[in-house]
Amino acid sequence: MFQNDTIVALATPSGSGAIAVIRLSGKEAITIGSKFFKSISGKSLSNQKSHTVHLGHIVDEPRVIDEVLVTIFKDPHSYTGENVVEISCHGSLYIQQEIIQLFLRKGCRIANAGEFTLRAFLNGKLDLSQAEAVADLIASDSEASHKIAMQQMRGGFSNEIKLLRDELLNFASLIELELDFAEEDVNFANRDEFYKLINRIINVLKKLIDSFAFGNVIKNGIPVAIVGEPNVGKSTLLNALLNEERAIVSEIAGTTRDTIEDEISIGGIGFRFIDTAGIRETEDVVESIGIKKTFEKIEQAQVVIYLFDSTKYEAQSSKFKVELEKIKNKYPQKPLIILANKIDKIDDLQIAEMQTEIPNIKLLSAKTGFGVEQLTNSLLNLINTGALRNNETIITNSRHYDALLKAFEEIQKVKYGLDSGLSGDLLAIDIRQALYHFGEITGEITNDDLLGNIFANFCIGK
Repeated sequence: MFQNDTIVALATPSGSGAIAVIRLSGKEAITIGSKFFKSISGKSLSNQKSHTVHLGHIVDEPRVIDEVLVTIFKDPHSYTGENVVEISCHGSLYIQQEIIQLFLRKGCRIANAGEFTLRAFLNGKLDLSQAEAVADLIASDSEASHKIAMQQMRGGFSNEIKLLRDELLNFASLIELELDFAEEDVNFANRDEFYKLINRIINVLKKLIDSFAFGNVIKNGIPVAIVGEPNVGKSTLLNALLNEERAIVSEIAGTTRDTIEDEISIGGIGFRFIDTAGIRETEDVVESIGIKKTFEKIEQAQVVIYLFDSTKYEAQSSKFKVELEKIKNKYPQKPLIILANKIDKIDDLQIAEMQTEIPNIKLLSAKTGFGVEQLTNSLLNLINTGALRNNETIITNSRHYDALLKAFEEIQKVKYGLDSGLSGDLLAIDIRQALYHFGEITGEITNDDLLGNIFANFCIGK
């Protein structure tokens, strides 16, 4: 961990654009920045107040590289807790590289992935779970994932864990104190109050652990497999959902020979739709591979949409029913939405017959768009968004989930110890372990390997 040097990196995405932002952080950031910045007003950066913006030029004497805006933040009132300089320049690749090279020649170092946020953590500006939420916020691609990341970055999850940890730590201290007075047989920790706390911690941990299933879905999107026989309109449905010509549509059966995937946001929730190869008996080697992939994608999907051609229902109803039963029996835990497509080509009597014979069937005309909105509403109804609407803490990070499981296990041991009347020294062992796992989440207990793994997933410049 090198915290004494000054780091520099491009804070905006690489490539040409209207503007680019180059960020420096470190004790000498303002001093180094002032060596190449010539303010229009003639003032030195080093003498300016924090959180001020200055117009001028980046100059490598006698050459003027660009006209820029420079923003300065003085420690500790910055993102990293150090002196920070942000240079907004024109987005030319040449200009970006020239400015960065200037600072490298003056003793700066290119920042590692996530090093600005790592420094914010090490300088106490963020705890570890808040720092991880920064990466989630950058990666958020739906309203729900954005909302969860913002809540975590603002300390919602951290505060909940810290409160539990502080209360548990208080009782742990009292029990440790009892050990010092073991011969006097004194109880400093009220066992009834301690028991209530343990039960409350168990309830909170259960709720947080249970939220991970939903949180993981929000973070990674919900995979939805669109399956059915060839030429029933799967690709047309995908195009209708995405509102673009994403998949090739043809009257020729077996057009889709591989899976096609794309993601859209419905009601703030990300859904990843997978258009699969039509399921049928075939001697075509390539198509057979596509059909094999179809079943692999059904395995991976959390929701299955079974689509059939309503114009062929009367003649092939028994065949459709057999296919449906196969899917239901093979994947009993997966929600199944049954869609009758091409209903614009059949009459009301045929529709009524299908609805009688197949309960909960949904009507669709992928070509005209009829029924698409009803389908998206049905998909949303499968997801319990109550916790999201109520601003409850939702776990999306697998590291946090693992730490919560371990803390829960230790707290269960503490409860068992209280029920069994175990001595304070034995209770203290399990309490310490629970506190350790709580500390892992917020970063009160950490190591360089853990930090390296976490921040390696960040982009450089953040």
